[in-house]
Amino acid sequence: MNQYTKHFLAAWICTLGTFSFSLFAQNSTYPNKPIRFVVPFAPGGSTDVTARIIGQKISEILKQQVFVENRAGAGASIGIQNAATSAPDGYTILVVSPSIIVNATSMGASAGYKPQDFEVVSFASNLPMGIFVNEKIQANNLEELHQIALKEHLSFATAGNGTPPSMTCENLFRIIWKSDVTHIPYKGSSPALLATVSGETPITCGAMTGVTPFAKQGKVKVLAVSSEKRLASLPNVPTVIEAGYPQLRDDLWTGVFVPKNTPLEIKQKINQAINLALQSPEVIEKLDINDLVPMGGNLQQNTEYFNSEIVRWNKTISLIKSK
Repeated sequence: MNQYTKHFLAAWICTLGTFSFSLFAQNSTYPNKPIRFVVPFAPGGSTDVTARIIGQKISEILKQQVFVENRAGAGASIGIQNAATSAPDGYTILVVSPSIIVNATSMGASAGYKPQDFEVVSFASNLPMGIFVNEKIQANNLEELHQIALKEHLSFATAGNGTPPSMTCENLFRIIWKSDVTHIPYKGSSPALLATVSGETPITCGAMTGVTPFAKQGKVKVLAVSSEKRLASLPNVPTVIEAGYPQLRDDLWTGVFVPKNTPLEIKQKINQAINLALQSPEVIEKLDINDLVPMGGNLQQNTEYFNSEIVRWNKTISLIKSK
């Protein structure tokens, strides 16, 4: 977790004490029907897991069903496009990773949307990215993988083209290492992980959700994680900083977005519901099991953070495109 995120978390925790259910007594017409969470990835990844955890709790808070609809494909563009063209009425909510920025920047007009087609409501969770390999790969750290990559033709799996892990590892393999490692896109981080567990693809760059059990069973070896500190669940795995690659500090947040022009009152209501959900001990426990850190914050904090992430990812992608 970077310093900005730490400050961000501290700021929103301070504001939680002022929250009340008063907003829920207002605008009683919303919601009066089920709410759709669009997740642009296959089930099982960190974004999907976060959506289901908070969705269940928000259903209780708003007294209305929240259901998750997975629309995977095209590196998240299919699901994001679907949400972008939905009515700005609070009943279609996009739950997505930094792919909302990365895809649009790397693909341009062909992505079919712009980040500005959305307004951020909340950041629900944060998760480090990991670089891990199949058990048969003779590498126990990034430097050993580097040496193999210079001699052999390898491939790496990700949740799809234009996803943050694909950009991070393109930066590592192609720009930093100058090696020929082929990208194999899948329709989510869970399918990508399973591809490496089975040996179909030797390397995966992706969210750490679901990786720890396979690592403890010896089916994959995690070579590095993008968090500032080592994970409690895998204390022997170094961070990318320790491995000598501070430029790979690319954590994977899960953001909650609505189509632009959604009424402020509805955005406030969704935002407050998410913040209340993130205070729940059961939600915190479920997130922790999946190595997810709860975030939250008010609308202004979320907007400022989103804008800073657009700037940061644009710099990274510009560097890759320039090479």
